[in-house]
Amino acid sequence: MSLAHAIMGLLQQEEMTGYDLKTSCFDRTIAHLWQADQAQIYRTLDKLEERGWINCRVEIQRDRPNRKVYRLTEAGKAELTRWLQEPQPLPTVRDILLIQMFFAAQLPNDAIIKLLEQQRTARCEKLEECKAIDLPPLGNLSSDRQQMMQRLVLELVLRQEQTYIDWLDMAIKTIRQIKM
Repeated sequence: MSLAHAIMGLLQQEEMTGYDLKTSCFDRTIAHLWQADQAQIYRTLDKLEERGWINCRVEIQRDRPNRKVYRLTEAGKAELTRWLQEPQPLPTVRDILLIQMFFAAQLPNDAIIKLLEQQRTARCEKLEECKAIDLPPLGNLSSDRQQMMQRLVLELVLRQEQTYIDWLDMAIKTIRQIKM
């Protein structure tokens, strides 16, 4: 996924500062989908502005630094629309735990199980955080397309986390049965 396109999608919804993008969006709204640090966001905002896909206005503030508020331009809207319609290749799974498991045969079972249980705890916490996201169920969203799309994405995230937890349970059970 392109960070630039994620930022443009967020700016299409409303004008924001770089700080707002980080705290309201990447730390909260889409944290379960995509993460970005403040430096990445500001570098990307600069590139988007250079390309003419966004522009900014400076809000003068007293007693605080001035704020740069970014908004999507017509060229940015066209680029976002183009990108939204472009088929994306399947992502390569880059999961550190899976690489650890691939090479974990040298570890004692207890060490592997501990690693899997820690991951299970983290996945369960993420699942609960995602369940707490305040979006109406799919059946109640017929009139709000934006919420419907967000709910569909959330449904996939919930299912992925539950599937991962189920796999962890199976892996723990399998390793407990192995004699070393």
